[in-house]
Amino acid sequence: MPPTPSLSARLDAARPYVLSLFRIVVGLLFACHGAASLFGVLGGAAGTHGGTISAGTWPGWYAAVIQLVGGVLVLLGVGTRSAAFIASGSMAYAYFDVHQSMALWPIQNGGEPSALYAWAFLLLVFTGPGPLALDRLFARGKRD
Repeated sequence: MPPTPSLSARLDAARPYVLSLFRIVVGLLFACHGAASLFGVLGGAAGTHGGTISAGTWPGWYAAVIQLVGGVLVLLGVGTRSAAFIASGSMAYAYFDVHQSMALWPIQNGGEPSALYAWAFLLLVFTGPGPLALDRLFARGKRD
């Protein structure tokens, strides 16, 4: 009877696929923030009672565009590292510009989502999209 793989070995084998699922969920949630702010769906932009952010308003409208476009790119696994880098930077900017001046800790200043998104996207910059990404399909087609 062959030895049963250890739990660590089985978890290690699943790592790339779980990374892809992490990327998909983070991208979807981030895109939802952008869609809410730009189109008034899903409850609308924060503090607008279902409304939108006026086009061209700094920095909110630009952040919403980054959220929507970056979130969709990360969700699909297209240009993941670049999109995640820009998204991470925008969330770091949001944290330090909007939240940090209110209090030191994210739990105190309402900046937990910004901080978590910044770090989640930074992780994706270094790990890449995982195997379940459209970039993998495009790369495979180029080799054939």
